[in-house]
Amino acid sequence: MRKSGLLNPELARVITAMGHTDTLVVADAGLPIPESVERIDLALLPGVPGFIQTTQAILAELQVESALVAEEIKAKNPKALAGLSKLLGNIPLAFVPHEEFKALTRDAACVARTGECSPYANVILVAGVIF
Repeated sequence: MRKSGLLNPELARVITAMGHTDTLVVADAGLPIPESVERIDLALLPGVPGFIQTTQAILAELQVESALVAEEIKAKNPKALAGLSKLLGNIPLAFVPHEEFKALTRDAACVARTGECSPYANVILVAGVIF
């Protein structure tokens, strides 16, 4: 058994296999997930695990060079945006319309579905390099 870090074997596998510019989506419980993209369903109960908690765990394991969220998060979920911005620190954050965001998920290595039940609590993390 792993002593620390991500315990979910599917999520750990995907992160280990990711290369520069590959993307991973952390999604709320309602984001539509394309059939062609691997789904890692972490949802247990409404709100469990949450968007911020899940993103924090992934950021501890994945080198991220940038992130994207739906423009609508600014008005519809400023609390999630504030929490995400705090987690990202100096990592650049871009905004795109939600329809474009959903289209971009088609190219993701995976979508990690959380139990988050607040609107637009989704982020696309773009893998960076450690050197």
